[in-house]
Amino acid sequence: MSEHDEHSSFIKTPQQLITVVLLAFVVPIIGIVMLVQLVVNRPQADPAALSPEAVAARLQPAGKVEFGAAAGAGAAKSGEQIVQEVCAACHQTGVANAPKTGDKAAWAPRLKLGLNGLLQSVIKGKGAMAPRAGTGLSDQELAAAIVSIANQSGGSLKEPAAPKK
Repeated sequence: MSEHDEHSSFIKTPQQLITVVLLAFVVPIIGIVMLVQLVVNRPQADPAALSPEAVAARLQPAGKVEFGAAAGAGAAKSGEQIVQEVCAACHQTGVANAPKTGDKAAWAPRLKLGLNGLLQSVIKGKGAMAPRAGTGLSDQELAAAIVSIANQSGGSLKEPAAPKK
């Protein structure tokens, strides 16, 4: 005789038979109930999500880049403060061919223009630098920044006197 009987079942006891019969009814019913729930309870979009305010809030940029302070932001800043807040962004690293602070060779031809020549370049903008370095700084503040950065780069410019009020 062979070891495997082709006519035998894996159900050996009446308890196993009851379990299999119950599962044969319960499992399909649970599947049908879950399918009905899936079809009937479709997720709905929040109507408020399409309002112009909600759309605008989702489309906000991740951040802003601002150079320098707004015009009339208070007391005049020193040249060194302006250099650190505005000019250093490009002149520390040489971004867009800006002459690096402290590079005497790069600053030498520019220093020959003198303070007035450098001030006019900053006011009008030069290369990638926007007019007035992209700020609302006064001519006096710009001149102070120019003197500071130029003197760090081998110049010997004197800061102009403050305007009389």
